[in-house]
Amino acid sequence: MNKQLTPRLLIIGLVLTWAIWAIWPTVQYQQLTDAEIEDLRDQGKLEQLESRSIKQGLDLKGGMFIVLEVDLPTLVENLAINKDRNFSKAINDVRNQLITSPEGDFFEMFTDVTTNNNLKLSRYYYDYGSNSETIITALKEEGEDAINRVLEILQNRVDQFGVAEPTIQKQGNQRIIVELAGVQDSERARALLESTALLEFYLVKEVTTTNDLMIKIDQSLKGNEVVAEVSKSTESSQEIAPIDEDETVSVTELFGEIEKNNSDDITGSDVAENIVSDRPFSSLLRNLGRTIGVPEKNAYAVRKILETPEAKERLASAGGTFLFSHKTEEYPSADGNVEKMYGLYLLEDRAELTGGVVEEAKANLGPQGSTSAGQPIVNLSMNSDGARKWAIITGSNVGRQVAIVLDNKVHMAPNIREKISGGGTLIEGFANINEAKDIAIVLRAGALPAPVDIIEERVVGPSLGADSVRQGTQSVLIGLGLVLLFMLFYYRLAGTIADFALIWNIILVLAILASLQATLTLPGIAGLILTVGMSIDANVIIFERIREELNKGKTPKAAIDGGYERALTTIIDANVTTLIAALVLWQFGTGPIKGFATVLFWGILISMFTAIFVTRTIFNSFASRKGLTKLSI
Repeated sequence: MNKQLTPRLLIIGLVLTWAIWAIWPTVQYQQLTDAEIEDLRDQGKLEQLESRSIKQGLDLKGGMFIVLEVDLPTLVENLAINKDRNFSKAINDVRNQLITSPEGDFFEMFTDVTTNNNLKLSRYYYDYGSNSETIITALKEEGEDAINRVLEILQNRVDQFGVAEPTIQKQGNQRIIVELAGVQDSERARALLESTALLEFYLVKEVTTTNDLMIKIDQSLKGNEVVAEVSKSTESSQEIAPIDEDETVSVTELFGEIEKNNSDDITGSDVAENIVSDRPFSSLLRNLGRTIGVPEKNAYAVRKILETPEAKERLASAGGTFLFSHKTEEYPSADGNVEKMYGLYLLEDRAELTGGVVEEAKANLGPQGSTSAGQPIVNLSMNSDGARKWAIITGSNVGRQVAIVLDNKVHMAPNIREKISGGGTLIEGFANINEAKDIAIVLRAGALPAPVDIIEERVVGPSLGADSVRQGTQSVLIGLGLVLLFMLFYYRLAGTIADFALIWNIILVLAILASLQATLTLPGIAGLILTVGMSIDANVIIFERIREELNKGKTPKAAIDGGYERALTTIIDANVTTLIAALVLWQFGTGPIKGFATVLFWGILISMFTAIFVTRTIFNSFASRKGLTKLSI
């Protein structure tokens, strides 16, 4: 074999090996029975397998499609000051217009109505500016901010619901589309989406209380065969070291970030079986300083243990509750790698404050001259009742942590350094301004100023989803089979090479989707079928150019080289224009349209690679043989 071809063949082999490796989890997941799925869930391995598999969209798996609408008239009305009869009439007029023209722009209607009725907006919104244009601009920003709050709330709630790959996205200025694949309990989903976001402030229990409680839970569960089995089913367990009561946390301002104690006892080798049975709860945890860490792979087991009657009884007697952080963070392990962990906080059993007291939360950079100069911060302000209670809470709990909890998930737990009067609070310790903005959204979410209504709801049954899968698979196989046969009979050996490249192309597209953790929908299947056509089209152009070169009397090798060179420009032009269309669809499309664009984009790129690189390499391997005088094409 030509030595020049060896690197090209090696690349083809490596890429194909990677593609099969990337698709294999999907194959495994599709073959699982319900019992096997539950078993993997108990072991904490199901989430990992799902994360590496191609997700199925609403139209393939069944579930719920919901359209929510933020009530902008109520938002604008709530923001107004000194409201009178004329203002209320103007708001009602806009509401009536929206009923007849639901797709209309609220702020344009509001501007027209207030102008026609000679209402001076500065009378009702003097905090936002002195002229109508400035005020309308500010109100639009408030409306966009309200939608962002709703998106944050819905994401938190859907995550809590346990839906794999939900779709939550804005549509226009005031609508949100939610797709919950696999969800059939419409009542529960509706309650989840329409319920008011719950923002709460909890005091974190002292470390001695936390240590004592973990010991008592271990004692209560000792010898429990079910719990022991759950604990042993995790990939690794290690006994948690006691939390140091005297350990202090460094902060630079009133509130600051908690330092992570990345000691050697964070992770290590698997604990002995007797430790798992003696300490079924604490063996699943890690010591992170004043915070308990839960390795991601142990999270399911820890939640199951906390749901046991024994654990609930101990928590009730301690007057506390365990809550997880809203996301994982990476911590170094003993082997030099990193391990993803949730934070686990023991909180008082009742909230000190709720989000209803929050009036404003804004992300900014610290002012010059302060210790947080140039650093991202969040300025929090409360109403008079909240400010009074906050002063009492912070004054009597200096040195303790206070957890900011949204929908039963801890977003952060800064330390109280001194009494806070007036309700104004500074939170710092953010990695960047975007993180600060996210926390500001979370803080404001507890006092959502505008209600959210479900205006459209559809339930796609699992049988319909299964039927869509069957029909989609059938269409792909039929189309693929016809194309393969045509290429085989019309182009003979060259057709066989093209068929190989086509199958290779489909495998690579699916591997890319799995690696991107993309969701496959019916439009995505349509994009896959279109990719098949584009791939064959490129090969047909190449083969016809090679035939023309052979008809000129050229040798097989010369004909192959000439055919590929002549076809290259045409292939690139045709595929680039399609790529541009796919990018436009991806940028401006929503939901299924984006899925179609994603499959089409990667399919076109891969088809160009297989047509120009893979098939040419195979052709050249045949042409390099000594004595080859004829090419079957």
